Amino acid sequence: MKFIISNSDNRPIYEQITSQIKGLIVSGKLKEGEALPSMRLLAKELRISVITTKRAYEELEREGFIVSITGKGSFVNRQNTELIREQYLKEIEEKLKEIIQLSLMAGIGRKEISEMFDVLSESE
Repeated sequence: MKFIISNSDNRPIYEQITSQIKGLIVSGKLKEGEALPSMRLLAKELRISVITTKRAYEELEREGFIVSITGKGSFVNRQNTELIREQYLKEIEEKLKEIIQLSLMAGIGRKEISEMFDVLSESE
């Protein structure tokens, strides 16, 4: 499991971690019952504080994405992936509405927006 932490990302590191793990779960790349790296191992691999990984795992557990078992580790929890996907779609729709408003105010057309999307998608 490889995580990418970006200093240019405005989000805190723990949010970057939680976002990537959620994405892996929703996409099915992480399956129910699959073990996550230990907090210490992940912190060591990413060269960050254990406190940061602990916060990410606590957030994921609070949201129901993972379950932690003392002495055994953290594991992917059973998910209603359709419900989670629907929540993502709703969030994307809201962000797209903002993009449309900004593009209209700036006189930026659909073609330019589409080109930006393509360029940004390639870099991911």
